[in-house]
Amino acid sequence: MEEKKSFFGRLKEGLTKTRNHIVSGIDSVFSGFAKIDDDFYEELLEILIMGDIGIRASEAIIDKLKKQVRERHIKEPEACKQLLVDSIKELMSGEPAAYEFEHKQAVILVIGVNGAGKTTTIGKIASLLHDQGKKVILAAADTFRAAAGEQLSVWAERAGAVLIGGSEGADPASVIYDAVSACKARKADVLICDTAGRLHNKKNLMEELKKINRIISQEFPGVCRENLLVLDGTTGQNALNQAREFGETAELTGIVLTKLDGTAKGGIAIAIQSEMNVPVKYIGIGEGIEDLQRFEPDSYIKALFERE
Repeated sequence: MEEKKSFFGRLKEGLTKTRNHIVSGIDSVFSGFAKIDDDFYEELLEILIMGDIGIRASEAIIDKLKKQVRERHIKEPEACKQLLVDSIKELMSGEPAAYEFEHKQAVILVIGVNGAGKTTTIGKIASLLHDQGKKVILAAADTFRAAAGEQLSVWAERAGAVLIGGSEGADPASVIYDAVSACKARKADVLICDTAGRLHNKKNLMEELKKINRIISQEFPGVCRENLLVLDGTTGQNALNQAREFGETAELTGIVLTKLDGTAKGGIAIAIQSEMNVPVKYIGIGEGIEDLQRFEPDSYIKALFERE
């Protein structure tokens, strides 16, 4: 319980810039308007959009606020402030994210563009699973980036996982094939596969992703599958665009948002959670192995809106 509390403290600290960006803007609108009118709603909408909550999500929040204000005959701006926060909470709640792979033999494919923090995320998830007593194998299928295998090797050692790799330039699909064979032979609980940083507009790389998926399906039928997309939280709306692009190619089951500490673009978690039909499963708020944790929408909103 203590660890969770300290993570919340770090999360709250990490979201300081986002909080200042969004919450201070919201506060200024509520204190700057004497009545609720179209200008009031326009200002609020602009603050939400500028806070990287996304156009669609922001419009949904404001539409709901207007409806509640009408139904409850609210006249004073300050009286509907909590309704706004509650609307954001509701957008993020939905179905709780499933973590089936923690209870079954599973293959986790980790995808995303270069620099999003894929390899580090894999190491941290491996560590979380190892701490649960799981036997974990890592597949170093990013054979294009020279340092990728080396980086994953360091993480494998830290996380107590076995590493299956290929030489630089090797066919990534063959590395996945070997790793699946090793996972079955060693009766490992979880196989986590690293992949090359894929730019969403590179058709050949997307085709390779499909090939890897086919191999896992053919060689490991019935295994629990998880396709996690790692997104850099500091890129704001670009992260949402990447999520849409990757979602067209891979059957995403979850999203990992990294680098949320120290960015003013933390509102992107709200945009992704509400606009994509894919749950945010983990968030990263620092370099440490303990700085990647399960995403809890309530804690996130609390950390974002709670004052000192």
